[in-house]
Amino acid sequence: MNAANSSSQDTCPPTADSFSTADSLPSADRHDAADRMPAADRHDAVDRLPAADRMPTADRMPAADNPPAPDYPPARVALVTGGSRGIGRAICIALAQAGNDVAITYVSNENEAERCAEVCQKAATAADHQVRIITIGGDVAIPDSCEIIFQKTVEALGAPDILVNNAGITRDNLLLRMDIDDFNEVINVNLRSAFIFSKLVARSMLKKRFGRIINISSVVGLAGNAGQANYAASKAGLIGLTKSLAKELGSRSVTVNAIAPGFIDTSMTVALSDEVRERLIGSLSIPRLGTPDDVAALVAFIASDSAQYITGQVIAVDGGLAL
Repeated sequence: MNAANSSSQDTCPPTADSFSTADSLPSADRHDAADRMPAADRHDAVDRLPAADRMPTADRMPAADNPPAPDYPPARVALVTGGSRGIGRAICIALAQAGNDVAITYVSNENEAERCAEVCQKAATAADHQVRIITIGGDVAIPDSCEIIFQKTVEALGAPDILVNNAGITRDNLLLRMDIDDFNEVINVNLRSAFIFSKLVARSMLKKRFGRIINISSVVGLAGNAGQANYAASKAGLIGLTKSLAKELGSRSVTVNAIAPGFIDTSMTVALSDEVRERLIGSLSIPRLGTPDDVAALVAFIASDSAQYITGQVIAVDGGLAL
């Protein structure tokens, strides 16, 4: 019965209805029919197709075949106080190398700041970034000077997205010998300037719903140190400021963190005698003094988009000193 039916289908002459639509043919027969059509008729058939059926467009392609353009992070503006030398210099270089525009502040040594700017530019270029680097002179111990530094940064680069409160000085002495001016000067530079700059940048950060405030504290702010009551108080104050601002600003994606370097090999530690240096190194789990780059690498990470869920923290970079 099936064989007879098959035979009759093969031998029946085609009717007009047999080719009324290609959709009525099995898939394999449609291609055969198209191949057997004269070339002119094939083009006519294509021309008679609705425009939407002639060629798929990117809009109708599956998402996997039409990936979105890469979402690169926008350029950020970083303001680094005390950025011309030591830890600050290394921080400026690391931030530029990561693709950030950087404003470097200094007190008096313009040549040193300009050399730092040149190194920052070279580091950024080597990392295939085009960045803007500026230097701004000013004494952060003076509130009006802080505001001028901020305004110059905004005019040249835009409102800061990243603030690194790094400026710091020491005026060491035992309590009974410490002058009130030495105490106040250290507090003004190390702590009050951080408060002023944080207040200046906060409004735009909150508006943009992005910001990174990074305070450079010290292990001395955690443990204290004889002969450094003023310095320890200023660095401990930075920790309190960090935690308070983290609670105030976090709801708008502005993070505030502190870094507590240990003994870092800079001009502030070069005056130590060899005996003292050896004794210090002997107390560390990692038997060497830290380098400015050790601190700068952490700053660059905290300033990045990868650290968006880290806030209110005090991170020691001390080679295990506090263990």
